[in-house]
Amino acid sequence: MTVERRHIVGLLLAGGLSRRMGGGDKGMHEIAGKPMLAHVVDRLAPQVDRIVLNANGDPTRFAAFGVPVVADTIEGFVGPLAGILAGMRWAAAHAPGARYVASVSTDAPFLPGDLVARLAAALDAAPRSVALARSAGELHPVIGLWPIALADDLDAELRAGVRKVLRWTDKHGTIPVDFAPVTIAGQSVDPFFNANTPEELAEARRLAEAH
Repeated sequence: MTVERRHIVGLLLAGGLSRRMGGGDKGMHEIAGKPMLAHVVDRLAPQVDRIVLNANGDPTRFAAFGVPVVADTIEGFVGPLAGILAGMRWAAAHAPGARYVASVSTDAPFLPGDLVARLAAALDAAPRSVALARSAGELHPVIGLWPIALADDLDAELRAGVRKVLRWTDKHGTIPVDFAPVTIAGQSVDPFFNANTPEELAEARRLAEAH
């Protein structure tokens, strides 16, 4: 089965506690004149049918972005798999034509324009596996394409105590998809560079402004 854009809901993962950034919503920090989350939305939106944002707490703080906001369905801030599950449940209820969610972190402002297409191509021969982005030999467990049909299994595993992303994806078949560095202002940059700390945020700002 060929996975097409109309089958895919984009999922923005903003449900974490951002401890290394000092708390708050990392995606709300500005780079190049607008919130980092806006950069992520701009890059993801053309690649998917529609977008939903996973976040806990007051959803109105994201009102300016004009996307639905869904909280974790598993309580206790149990990690990114809970956000994936929340996105799957939302897609099943509100996007009946969707078969996958394409997840990205909201602190990765340089996402590739062909991210989702390449993840989808990797699942053509294995539609019930999970495709995860990889760069410089490192897997990015929160940037991937996830079959919505696996939602019940994920729910059960989370309730049984599974927290590590790869432990669950390996059960269904993890397919790494390699991405090369991108050039920004003459510098080679990991396309999944993420601003987890104040220092990384400063670097993201420098790169975005130079770009």
